[in-house]
Amino acid sequence: MSVSPSSSSPSSPSSTAPDTSAAPRSARRIPKIPFWAQILAGLVLGVVLGWAARNWDVAWLGTTLDKIGEIFVQLLKLAVAPLVFFAITISITNLRNVHNAARLATRTLLWFMATSLIAVVIGLAIGLLTSPGSGTGISMKDAEKPSSDSTGSWLDFLTGIIPTDVVTPFTELKVLQIVFMAVVVGIAALKLGAKAEPILQLGESILALLQKALWWIIRLAPIGTIGLIGTAIKDYGWDLIGSYATFTADIYVGCALVLFVVYPLLLGTVAKVSPLQFFRGAWPAIQLAFVSRSSVGTMPLTQKVTERLGVPKEYASFAVPFGSTTKMDGCASIYPAIAAIFVAEFFHIDMGIKEYLLIVFVSVIGSAATAGLTGATVMLTLTLSTLGLPLEGVGLLLAIDPILDMMRTATNVAGQAVIPVLVSAREKILDREAFRTARSFSIEEAAAEPEPDEAEQRPSAPTPAGVGA
Repeated sequence: MSVSPSSSSPSSPSSTAPDTSAAPRSARRIPKIPFWAQILAGLVLGVVLGWAARNWDVAWLGTTLDKIGEIFVQLLKLAVAPLVFFAITISITNLRNVHNAARLATRTLLWFMATSLIAVVIGLAIGLLTSPGSGTGISMKDAEKPSSDSTGSWLDFLTGIIPTDVVTPFTELKVLQIVFMAVVVGIAALKLGAKAEPILQLGESILALLQKALWWIIRLAPIGTIGLIGTAIKDYGWDLIGSYATFTADIYVGCALVLFVVYPLLLGTVAKVSPLQFFRGAWPAIQLAFVSRSSVGTMPLTQKVTERLGVPKEYASFAVPFGSTTKMDGCASIYPAIAAIFVAEFFHIDMGIKEYLLIVFVSVIGSAATAGLTGATVMLTLTLSTLGLPLEGVGLLLAIDPILDMMRTATNVAGQAVIPVLVSAREKILDREAFRTARSFSIEEAAAEPEPDEAEQRPSAPTPAGVGA
């Protein structure tokens, strides 16, 4: 019996069809660019465009960069007020699902204060060793008092916590007042019990909607980076960094010591986990914080990486929102310590042990004054007013602030993820297997993950000890 050539020949069309059809499919696939690479490209492009706008006096380019950065920050701020309110309210009510909730909350706050103390001591040590305010070449004309809405005193800080009405904190973005109202509503909901369930369900739905919208804003971070970095280079150039070289280096070195020495030591000795694995899992939030300069804007991503690192969701949903508004090792500890020394040296004012202890006190107790927004001007004015130093010193540092704020915020957000891991490990509720397998992920992957209602339909992993169902 004869055999058809079409069924036996290796060169026949039918035998080669699978290969020819597979090639176009693979060719059509465009590889996704990792988020970190997009951010890096935004940084480089921002520097190049900012330099071009400054050196070639390209007015339209400078205006475009300014508007891009301004719109990105405005989008982040747009979500801040409702996000903070609902995140903290829901986080407090979620504590009803956690055993020993009061113990967890207390330990969290104590670790917040302990790491702030370590950070401010590092800041003071660096400032005293390097004398950042001496020989800067900056003139007195650069010194001016900050605007009234950027200043702060202890009286302003304490009285400003309680709002005069329920609308103004949201319209004027007074984050401390929003936090106060959220805490009151959350505690009231816990006391009401079942009667508050409809409101809590609505709040959870609104929070999910806000977080979904914020994911869309986060995906614009590479474009926002071009505008923010480009505007900084266009407005100030490299000469500014040269004038503040020691001060800038001090802030970056201080933050780096906390970020890559203090936190890893705490993770290794207290939590008994791998610092490298922590950074592998937390890196998406840290890099977004660096470019967005907003702890609150980064909060959904910070909570996502914290949960992926094995922290129970019920506890993470409390610790991360509170950390985003009160845990500021970069903005509220390292920065005011070095900045106060800079201002004192610039104005030739001697400080003694009393002043240094006051800096420590302000940094540990007053860190909530930074309120998770871009910049740390309020915290600096609070520190300077406590020490009796000239508030004109704030004007000396405003120009360099955007460059410093990137590293400060990255340090803040890393600390906001470190503390829940430490507390969970000490309380034996950390899912160590989840920690060991945590990895970096893309923004698209995080945004596409199912919401809790969807996840509940799937078989769930065993609940860690200490966390209620």
